[in-house]
Amino acid sequence: MGKRRGGRELLRSLSKKQKKHLREFGEKHPFYDKVLLLLLLCSCFPFQSDNSDKSSAESDSETEVEQISVYHKLLATLKTSPESESEEEEDESGSEAAGESVTEMDSEGSQETGEADGGEKDGGEEDKSDVPDQEEGITATDTAEQMLGHEQADGTDTSCDPSHGVIEEFTDVKHESEFSLETNFMEEESGDCNADQRDSNSSQAFSEDPFKQHMEKEFEEKEVEKMSTLPKTSCQSKWPRLGQLTFSSTLEKHKTLKADKEVDVKQLYLHKPLESTWPKVNKQFLSSVNKPSDPFFTPLQRELFCFMNTYRDLFYPERNALTNGEEIRHTYCLHALNHVLKANAQVLSNNAKRRDQKPGTDNDDYRDQGLTRPKVLMIVPFRECALRIVHIFISLLEVNDKRKIDVSNKKRFKGEFGSDPEEKPPNLKRPEDYEAVFAGNIDDHFRIGVAILQKSMRLYAPFYSSDIIIASPLGMRTIIGAEGEKKRDYDFLSSIEILIIDQADIYLMQNWEHVLHLMKHINLLPLDSHGVDFSRVRMLNLNNWSKYYRQTLLFSALQDPQINSIFNKHCFNYMGQVAVRNVPFSGSISHVVVQLPHVFRRLEAENLTSVIDTRFQFFINKVLPEYRDAIMSHTLIYVPSYFDYVRLRNYFKKEDLNFTHICEYTKKAAVCRARRFFLKGEKQFLLFTERFHFYKRYTIKGIRNLIFYELPTYSHFYSEICNMMKATDNGADATWTCTVLYSKYDAQKLAAVVGIDRTAQMLQSKKNVHLFVTGEN
Repeated sequence: MGKRRGGRELLRSLSKKQKKHLREFGEKHPFYDKVLLLLLLCSCFPFQSDNSDKSSAESDSETEVEQISVYHKLLATLKTSPESESEEEEDESGSEAAGESVTEMDSEGSQETGEADGGEKDGGEEDKSDVPDQEEGITATDTAEQMLGHEQADGTDTSCDPSHGVIEEFTDVKHESEFSLETNFMEEESGDCNADQRDSNSSQAFSEDPFKQHMEKEFEEKEVEKMSTLPKTSCQSKWPRLGQLTFSSTLEKHKTLKADKEVDVKQLYLHKPLESTWPKVNKQFLSSVNKPSDPFFTPLQRELFCFMNTYRDLFYPERNALTNGEEIRHTYCLHALNHVLKANAQVLSNNAKRRDQKPGTDNDDYRDQGLTRPKVLMIVPFRECALRIVHIFISLLEVNDKRKIDVSNKKRFKGEFGSDPEEKPPNLKRPEDYEAVFAGNIDDHFRIGVAILQKSMRLYAPFYSSDIIIASPLGMRTIIGAEGEKKRDYDFLSSIEILIIDQADIYLMQNWEHVLHLMKHINLLPLDSHGVDFSRVRMLNLNNWSKYYRQTLLFSALQDPQINSIFNKHCFNYMGQVAVRNVPFSGSISHVVVQLPHVFRRLEAENLTSVIDTRFQFFINKVLPEYRDAIMSHTLIYVPSYFDYVRLRNYFKKEDLNFTHICEYTKKAAVCRARRFFLKGEKQFLLFTERFHFYKRYTIKGIRNLIFYELPTYSHFYSEICNMMKATDNGADATWTCTVLYSKYDAQKLAAVVGIDRTAQMLQSKKNVHLFVTGEN
């Protein structure tokens, strides 16, 4: 400890000018060589701790930790300002003295605080039980240890906590040197990439690679202005598996793709390792029906990947968690990983070429990067989804059982994104689709950066050192922030080349504003350079044309105007857009098993913005008076929008109606009371929100009269709510009614409920009331 104190005393003895020179250039002025030598010797000894063997044994990485020179250790100690150091007394247990207090920020926005002797050298795999309750200060030398691979065991997200001070980017010298694309010359990585590059350059196939064709396409300002101003032209096509497709583009020469019956893996231009790993990973979805000549994709995957691989925007609104959800997830993971590996291989290959060229040579042929490193942004609703994506990445990168990839921070990732089997909800009956959607860890506030090279993967990488960012809309919203907030950052979104939004329908149940907020901040020019080498930046990024090259893949379980608006208003890909537009011929009303008359009442609205007020006035003036009579008790009012629910609740309180209410914010005890009162008839009306039904799926007993204030977002909710009537004990003798309010702006929802043929008749007819009966033989 005496040597460490001596080092601090030497550091304090320097003048401000000397400290500034030390921070800026990483070394002392030659005049102070003696002081530098003493400080260097004092800085190396603390690294020889008794815990180093233990840390190496607990490391999740299978490769040997790279030896770091003493000079780099010294540089690491100088990355924190020594001006705020403070000395404390040493404790009896021999723990290290607390010095400079340093706060760092990782990719999730959580603060990383160094620990005196609890750090491990595995790059972030820690034992959470050893985390102290209070933050401990660290000396300048301790900071170097933390930067060389020591991370905080506590993985809590404190990005939104104002008590933690200014957000700083988390840095890790060891991993930065391993995963840095600009300075990476490791033989195991750059050698393979150069080999792949040479093989590709030896044939014309490389020039036909969709990645190269898409990213190296150059436009003039007139063409870009044309894409931003002219309307899109569209055409229709029908594919065997996807069905009816709509192709749209602003380019004059619009080419419509045709479905390939068979896929040649060589024509897909997959990165070399993926050609061998993909058939093994995707084997679970292949059946004996697949032709031997196509052992790589299911029919759905083949057609989806055809569009993904040509870098067109894609909207697929028929994702089903029970049937094809995992097929789709594996397909877009293959595409994202293929894109990242190709992009990184290109950078590493150009690094070698630049290193071999003569000094002073100015070459503009190596523009292979964006303004920031993140290339792929994946938006998923729950942590379980992120967990499955990372597992797919690992499987695709592992060529065989003997060749395991090095995944840093894997232990921490499993702890934070995995689920505890003991925390499962009570054993209540739930529909199969509910169990599929809400499987595993359903926390919806997360974000994680992933850096990928061919044989290694780094989880919890800083955003500006990541290739792929996996996040939820809420996780993105809290780091992007709002205008006027001090703690906000969205520069890492400036050069996103592939945006994947999976399960978009769930965000309608969470908070759709977060998705809109994200779309407004993607592909904007960064406010800071973030250390980028502008000689390597593509001209399309410098010209702020990134949004015209970004590919957007949008997957949803339904067609909705809000989801359609994202695809129509925020997708500018010059390659064009492809949307699946299949119409439902038989709606969910055919799944209603109870004998029930369905009365659809049409309301007339002047425009889309006036529908909300028109519906409310129509309900209280024409519909509600018919149900005020005591004989119309046990009336459930299904309200999709929470704002409409609040408006109705306030009106019912004002009119002193006998009612109870349940929403997604209602406590469990209040829900039980409301259900009991409604079942016994003590409350005539029950206001019931769609989001509560989405998250809970309770069976409401005692329903005799049903009012759909608006058509449900999910069409199958219509039949589910109607079928709850059979849960009533005296249902055989009851007279049930069902009333539905709709307008011409609800055409998509109406078609999903009653079918396309009935919808066309209802919208064209002059009648405002339509009757359908279900449950009859």
